[in-house]
Parts: sequence; structure tokens; C-alpha cells
Amino acid sequence: MSDNSSVTVHSSSVPGEAVVNSPVKGKFSTFISKFMKQKLAVVSGVFILILLVLAVIGPHIVPYPPNEPNYDAMMQGPSAAHWAGTDEYGRDILSRLIDGTRLTMSVSLSAVFISAIAGTILGLISGYYGGWIDRLIMRGSDVMFSFPDLLLAIGIVAILGPGLSNVVIAVAVFGTPSFARIIRSVTLSAKESLYVEAARSMGAKNNRIIWKHIFPETVPSIIVNVSMKIGGAILAASSLSFLGLGAKPTEPDWGAMLSMGRDYLSIAPHIVYFPGLLIFLTVLAFNLIGDGLNDALDPKSKNE
Repeated sequence: MSDNSSVTVHSSSVPGEAVVNSPVKGKFSTFISKFMKQKLAVVSGVFILILLVLAVIGPHIVPYPPNEPNYDAMMQGPSAAHWAGTDEYGRDILSRLIDGTRLTMSVSLSAVFISAIAGTILGLISGYYGGWIDRLIMRGSDVMFSFPDLLLAIGIVAILGPGLSNVVIAVAVFGTPSFARIIRSVTLSAKESLYVEAARSMGAKNNRIIWKHIFPETVPSIIVNVSMKIGGAILAASSLSFLGLGAKPTEPDWGAMLSMGRDYLSIAPHIVYFPGLLIFLTVLAFNLIGDGLNDALDPKSKNE
């Protein structure tokens, strides 16, 4: 919770509005310098930035057409011509990995952003208003938490049908409750702050208090958890594609590539190794970024 001694309240020319200088305005002044001291997080950030660039320009720079078979080069190992080898149809694995970055990242990012928006709104409402609204939202979250994430996602996709758009919905649904709980916890603390009480005493409406004074307090938690959740979303989306519930077999999704390559694991393990390694590194990178963001946004952390 913010330090109440740093709160300043001014009068406003607009009736019913309080002009409150919230302590949150000074929280990001040292963020960049503190984050840059997290070496693993910075390296991970560079890695993710490269992936995001590849997601945009990848289809234009791939060395081979990602979906074009070459039956004269089937299941070849890594070489000068094919750095990551070829798959069972002779398609260049590196080209498919680069092209698949767009699919994997877009699905995962979309799902996490949807769950972050929905969870933030639910958490703010639950924490601020309390009462039966809080109980309803939290009991609903408890019900969803009672199911394993992947099992819940499989059930949702089974109902809606396979496809990447439904994978986005499924991953977003099971990711929403955790955001709601985290934001609710922050809201419960923030709504008792002096600057919130000052705004309320000067006639500020609930919507203004929530979005002007409480929501900014939740931003650090949202940023950290978005970073953490993207890794889990990549795993979930890849798992659903691996099970045949996400991307089509012909699409260069990382999980779908794993699924198609498992039948050739004993004779051409590189078909599985490279997609698996990329999934592992990407998930690890997002988790390390999340740790770095958590330290950088934590006012108690030291600048060492």
C-alpha cells in the first residue's frame, strides 16, 4: 500500500471532483535503471524482442517456403542448407519455426491480454464494492480454480470446436480468475489509502475513484503477471495444438510441429527437438522477464 504521508489534495473547480496527487505517480521514476540491472531479464527481453520482430517480418525473410514440401530432402538433419534440418515432408524446419512465431505469439499474447482485461475489471469491481458482488466473483473463481488449467482448456475447446481462435478463448478463460484475485487484493489495500479517502470525501464518484486512483495502483501487478502468464499461455496453446485441438497440422505452429514430429522421434529427433527447445526458451524468457519486472517495480528492492 502506498505511503499516506506523501498524499496531497487540492481543490477542484469541477463540483464533486477531487484533485489528488497519488503516490503512484512517482513509482516508475527508477524503473528503467532497476530493470537494466537484472541481467537475465534484459537478455530475455532481447530474445523476446527478436521473436516479436520475427513474428512481424518472419514470413518475408524465411529461407524456404514454410509449407512447400521437398520430397528429395525428407527428414534430413541440420546442415549448411537447412540449419535446423527438414521434416517428414522435406520442409525446412527453421523456416517453419520462424513463420510459426507469428501464430504462437499472437495466440498467446491475445489470450493473456484478454484475461488481463477481464480479470482486472472483475478484480476492481470485486475488491472495491465487496458484499455479494465480491462473493459471487470469488466463488466463481474458486470453481474455475478447482479444475486443472489444461483440462479446463480442453473442455472449452471440445465444446467450441478445434481451432486457434477457440484456443485463445480457452486460454483466456482459465487465465482470468488469477488476474481477478491479484487485482482484488491490490484493490482492497488501495481503497483504504488516504488519497482514496480524500477523493471520496470530496465527492468523487465510484467510477472516478476506481479508474483514477485505484487502477494505477494495480498496474505494476498487471505488468508482472502478464509477463508471467504469457509463458503459461504458450505452453497451454502448444499443448492444445499438440493434442490436435489448436492449429491445423499444416500450420507451422510450434505445438503442431511437435505433434507431427513425435512419430519420427527415433529416426529424426531434430524434428521435435528444435520446436521443443524454442518453446522452452520462450517460456523461460517470459518468466525471467516477469521476475525482473517484479524486482524493478518493487519499491522495497535495492538498487544493487
